[in-house]
Amino acid sequence: MTKRDLLGLIGKSAGATAMYMAMSTFGQAAASPFKGPVKLDGDPKGASVVILGAGVAGMVAALELSRAGYKVQVLEFNDRIGGRSWTLKGGDTYTELGGATQVCQFSPGNYINPGPWRIPFNHYGLMHYCHELGVQLETFQQLNYNAYLHSTQAFGGKPQRYRHIQADYYGHVSELLAKAVKKSALDDVLTREDGELLLESLRGWGALDKDMRYVKGAASSGRRGWEKNPGGGLAAEPIPSEPLSTETVLRSRLWRSIGGNLTYDHQQAMFQPVGGMEQVAKGFERAAGHLVRLNSKVTKIQQGEKGVTVDYLDTKSGQKLTATADWCVCTIPLSILSQIPMNVGADLDAAIHAVPYLPGLKVGIEFKRRFWEQDEQIYGGITSTDLPIAQISYPSYGYGSKGPGTLLAAYSNGAFAYEFTSLPPAERVQRALEWGAQIHPQYKDEFANGIAVGWHRVPWTQGCFGIWTEQSRVEHYKNLCQLDGRIVLAGEHASYVGGWQEGGITSALDAIGRLHQRALAG
Repeated sequence: MTKRDLLGLIGKSAGATAMYMAMSTFGQAAASPFKGPVKLDGDPKGASVVILGAGVAGMVAALELSRAGYKVQVLEFNDRIGGRSWTLKGGDTYTELGGATQVCQFSPGNYINPGPWRIPFNHYGLMHYCHELGVQLETFQQLNYNAYLHSTQAFGGKPQRYRHIQADYYGHVSELLAKAVKKSALDDVLTREDGELLLESLRGWGALDKDMRYVKGAASSGRRGWEKNPGGGLAAEPIPSEPLSTETVLRSRLWRSIGGNLTYDHQQAMFQPVGGMEQVAKGFERAAGHLVRLNSKVTKIQQGEKGVTVDYLDTKSGQKLTATADWCVCTIPLSILSQIPMNVGADLDAAIHAVPYLPGLKVGIEFKRRFWEQDEQIYGGITSTDLPIAQISYPSYGYGSKGPGTLLAAYSNGAFAYEFTSLPPAERVQRALEWGAQIHPQYKDEFANGIAVGWHRVPWTQGCFGIWTEQSRVEHYKNLCQLDGRIVLAGEHASYVGGWQEGGITSALDAIGRLHQRALAG
């Protein structure tokens, strides 16, 4: 029996969640390939590089190329370093396409990250630069068994604790699979000895009783929670809780949210910078900020046999300027780069135009008090729902604080994000408030203020991140990453770690390594 066969069997019998656990056991889920910063040995003899974009990819390229002896200049559209590594806090102002301007009114210490908001432990490149640049990290609570799973089509729209659904789903699936083993239904793929081992593992995995049943009792309540918790004194005896039936759990379809927390990029430990994701950008700013020219909008990129010329506009003064260099590392998102004149080959040009960007929306809402902690004992973690807001993320900092607290009250993407973002910002916040109240009735009484960012209206990306299909990768990915004359592209779009900062970092290191070899070769 091959690993592929066994994974297929597990997937059919126990679902994607169990299959991914098995994949991790077999080493089929790989981590970031980062092994350390690229070694740019050899003298570039004063060669110059212009880097377009001061996001994480651009700043990694700037830092490492400058260390190797290149003359580096970075052009950045925004008035800050970081790109999508961005934090909104009290006093910040944001203007989107169409001219709508929002002023963040959060209380001191509260914030949301409109872009990346968490760092998986296995994103070794980003972890490396956080450590090197003095970016202090704290734990990000991805999974909280006390948070909710919610569907408008199940349980009368009443949210269910994550632990109830997961425990009951695992338990019932384990019981069903145990029955199949006992009836010798798997004898064609498992030896008798392996079948006995599987039964033993199912008892522990699914919290089954001695008769291999998932029923009300100490084993199941130890997973899903008790009707009455154990205590002290005469009233100390706990009362077991009643599991949901197999039919109820399956038909609720809430089990679809369980697998997301088992993917390799979402497993604990996860981290966040203390004070918001902008701290990553501030770390790069301390190390290489002197190389960056802000408020510089690229309008044209031209290369010739001896170098690259970049036309850009100073967005503050309106002055038209030009930068020249021997080489160019372009980290501008493809959604924007596809609108900029650039003389590259047909293959790269086709690749640039082949990658659409995900529409996405985030809404941050500040409430008068941290009612999710005080009323519902939810400390960090994420609630998932089939409402248009999709997710509610509870802050992984300031636990138990008095006064206002901020939730990521919506993180949705896809077609609905277009509809949601077509509304004025204040109405987006109001809609998120109304939908969230179906999960947390305290929303409306505790509301203080909010801010909403629709990513396809962000002027400098016009989308969240690049979306590849299997077919488009076959046709265009290698062409996108290849050096084209004196230009090379980098960013999360030029990686297999799309939508993550790690993709931008590993892409940048690969790109400058190849550029360096070309430069040394003359």
